[in-house]
Amino acid sequence: MTAFTLDRLVEIHDDVFAPWIKSLRLMPVEIGDGFCLFCLPQNGDLTRRGGPGGGVICGQAVSAAADTASVLALCAANQALRPCTTVDLTAHFMRPLPEGDVDIRVEILSNGRRMAVTRAEFRAAGSKKLAATVTCAFAYLDL
Repeated sequence: MTAFTLDRLVEIHDDVFAPWIKSLRLMPVEIGDGFCLFCLPQNGDLTRRGGPGGGVICGQAVSAAADTASVLALCAANQALRPCTTVDLTAHFMRPLPEGDVDIRVEILSNGRRMAVTRAEFRAAGSKKLAATVTCAFAYLDL
């Protein structure tokens, strides 16, 4: 079987998601065994005034990025796009994410025949400090 590539994740992202999700400019960085790494690049449209450095990334952007990155991580794990729908999304915010690039690590916690669960961790680029976690549950629609 051919390895699933970062380029294939970009193709799926560009073909499947709504235009406002594409405007997040989420970039896959690495595909691993049971996880994927992404970068949410600096984007002034995702920030609000206040917080460290004068602006912070809004929680809505974090939630949308987590959902999108999770679907892409599942594509890599399944070696294909399996149509799915989000059935639960729970976000925990520990500290503000300052303006700038954000590192996202998505771990696949469960990937069954009917359901999948992921956990996304958000950190300011280069930081070891966890800023947010988002757990997503998906129902597969291709049964």
